[in-house]
Amino acid sequence: MFISEITKEIPEKFENDVEERIFNKLKELNISFDRIDNDEANTMESCIELDKKLGSEIRKTVFVCNRQKTQYYLVVLPANKPFVTKDFSREMECSRVSFASIDDLKEILGVTPGSASVLCSIKDENKLVQVVIDKPITEEEYFSCNTGTSLRHIKIKTKDLLEVILPNIDHEAKIVEL
Repeated sequence: MFISEITKEIPEKFENDVEERIFNKLKELNISFDRIDNDEANTMESCIELDKKLGSEIRKTVFVCNRQKTQYYLVVLPANKPFVTKDFSREMECSRVSFASIDDLKEILGVTPGSASVLCSIKDENKLVQVVIDKPITEEEYFSCNTGTSLRHIKIKTKDLLEVILPNIDHEAKIVEL
């Protein structure tokens, strides 16, 4: 698998509109990051080499919704932690959830399966999505994820994600023990 050297620069060309918004927001907020470009990596197994390069685990992101499609959740978990809908629903005190459709993923977050990350909530201007982060992730110094494409990943400070980026795009994370 191709993995570029780490850079701290914004890419010259963006893969999609969501990625462009993400990098423009990082620049606007003066958030430092480490960036790598890579071959297609749309499964957690394919991210293992990326983890090693960045020195931080790429986080798993799950996009789910209630049956009525009135509430969406962007759930962030450690890579090896399974997402259990029953446990999530109990913790969030909500009705049972299921994976959102590919069409909803494209419409609400502007990305395709394997390309969603917490940063894609920048596209959710209608505030349909609740960001939910598993508590152990918030205790790590760094947070790594893709940038709305499975061809590029970044590492940022977790504190910057929680205290600067998410509040600045009107998405406060709900921290829960999953």
